[in-house]
Amino acid sequence: MPTLPREQPEPAPLHQARQMAESFGTDARRYDQARPGYPDDLVARIVTESPGASAPEVLDVGCGTGIAARKFQAAGCTVIGVEPDARMADFARDRGLPVEVATFEDWEPGGRTFDAVTAAQSWHWVDPLAGAVKAAQVLRPNGRLAIFGHVYEPPAEVAEPFAAAYRRVVPDSPFGGGSARRPLEMYQAAYAKVADQIRETGQFHEPEQSRFDWERPYTRDQWLDLLPTTGGLTRLDPGQLAEILGEVGRAVDDLGGGFTMPYTTLAVIAVRADAAL
Repeated sequence: MPTLPREQPEPAPLHQARQMAESFGTDARRYDQARPGYPDDLVARIVTESPGASAPEVLDVGCGTGIAARKFQAAGCTVIGVEPDARMADFARDRGLPVEVATFEDWEPGGRTFDAVTAAQSWHWVDPLAGAVKAAQVLRPNGRLAIFGHVYEPPAEVAEPFAAAYRRVVPDSPFGGGSARRPLEMYQAAYAKVADQIRETGQFHEPEQSRFDWERPYTRDQWLDLLPTTGGLTRLDPGQLAEILGEVGRAVDDLGGGFTMPYTTLAVIAVRADAAL
């Protein structure tokens, strides 16, 4: 999840905010280099529990530049990506991932089925009910729908100056209100809602929720490289972005030039039920 002030109120569900959803390809190379990867334990669980465990076929929804997809490829999977942003898709193709350009809702499977459908940091850009129903339609018997993403929060000494600078530079943004601190419980509740929406389809067995805790150190430059890839900053003009990054850079300098980020990766995994046949 991007580290931003509390994103409330929202004028519409995120999956309807297409301009933001398709803004991350502005600098696809930076996105690919700066965004964090995914825990090996999570990838291994999805792979080993999929029906084609020896060489699962995976559909990666909202694959972006292929950060998660490459992890599954390295684990022995055959992966196809679906991505609405052609710039992100081109970058992923250059790194060896076949990608079809479409939103998941509009994507045409052409009779293809998969052992797993994954959505890494992307399901909030998909209509949750329509997306879950479509995932069930393209999953093989006992196939897995795996939805996962990160929760992360830099130290208050970094988060608060960022929030203050953002409110000053972009005062009318829906991202600008509220506190810069966002508790894990808020995101756990969001993933519980995802599980509820999957149940609502009647197409899956009881969804399971998991969490994976890990850490990553950041230097000042690494953190300033990540921030422009987050949703509230991808559409700022260069002057606005420079002003915000300047404030954050000074805050990280005051901490000695770096910090260690605690990450939690939350996941909802559901097995397709026979009723989905």
